[in-house]
Amino acid sequence: MAPKKRKAKKKTGKRKSGLTQMMYSLSPDLAAVVGTKRATRPQVVKKLWVYIKAHHRQDSKNRRLIVPDQKLAEVFGSKRPVDMLKMSGLLNKHIKK
Repeated sequence: MAPKKRKAKKKTGKRKSGLTQMMYSLSPDLAAVVGTKRATRPQVVKKLWVYIKAHHRQDSKNRRLIVPDQKLAEVFGSKRPVDMLKMSGLLNKHIKK
């Protein structure tokens, strides 16, 4: 009789990619909104959403739009409303290695 093969145990912990662990330097404009000079990219997005919700910057009718105030306009580059999916792309020029 052949020995039974054991199944490999599944890892239960979350894996973190190198992108989520890397600390970035933030521009002074973004640091003023987020409140820190260095952070990982997910931390930046999370803190930005905290700021947006605390200052009621989402459009009341179309919740996908973010209506920037003076601080956010410096980060986004304009005072026009920004779609939430395009927000992280606008952060690229404010995040440096």
